[in-house]
Amino acid sequence: MPEIEFGMHTVRSHGAKVAKKHKCDWLILLVLVAMDGFLNYIQPFNRYTNSKMLEDLKFPFKEHDTIPMWAVPIFAIILPCTVFLIYYHYRRDVYDLHHAILGILYSVLVTAVITDSIKDAVGRPRPNFFYRCFPDGIEAFQPNGDVNCHGDPKVVKEGYKSFPSGHTSWSFAGLSFLSWYLCGKVKAFDRRGHAAKLCIVLLPLLFAALVGISRIDDYWHHWTDVFTGSIIGSVVASLCYLLFFPFPHDINGWAPHASIKMRENIELHSTSIGINTV
Repeated sequence: MPEIEFGMHTVRSHGAKVAKKHKCDWLILLVLVAMDGFLNYIQPFNRYTNSKMLEDLKFPFKEHDTIPMWAVPIFAIILPCTVFLIYYHYRRDVYDLHHAILGILYSVLVTAVITDSIKDAVGRPRPNFFYRCFPDGIEAFQPNGDVNCHGDPKVVKEGYKSFPSGHTSWSFAGLSFLSWYLCGKVKAFDRRGHAAKLCIVLLPLLFAALVGISRIDDYWHHWTDVFTGSIIGSVVASLCYLLFFPFPHDINGWAPHASIKMRENIELHSTSIGINTV
């Protein structure tokens, strides 16, 4: 199939139609938001932690993160959506804009639900758990040898949510999706050998990796938490992207499936009219 061109379907002409067609998808997003809110509300599993295990959990407790949680949606969602809007201004394809925004929201929210579900189920103590549990440094244990924390209950609760890293999984969910998107748009695999395109594609992944490293440097996560979070975010982002867009090496890898199928139907209809006319 030859490369196709678009520009006739804008937000004004087809935006409402596209959104209405996917209203169930948008409603499910709200369900995912509610699920993640519930997962953050409930108490995680309090894993048994004795005095010997605490020896590896005495890293300093930094209350202020290098990258705060409120900043993650900015670079994992808002930044990519800004890129989508810039591309829409260039191509004027509402299908591309809609599916990119819907895809990245699903990528981040599905990742959030998976991550927080595992966090609550595993209940792994953070590297700085000791000073969350005993802010005054005085240890106390229950008769069975488990810790008897006397720190702030909210701080202690958060201390049992080390595995996997939420900052990392969210970052890779949003920025891996952006990396896939850029890969298709700049035609990184057009077999012309432009290495500069690869640098553009890898830049979001580098930033996501640095976010994960900051979580280790802040002593909020073990390296295995960050590694697992990156895998979860990357896999979900890949699935969500390929749900709406073809592989970037495809001749029309820059266009969403919906636009390609619509173009095929138009060509098929035109061919049928031509045959009937003859």
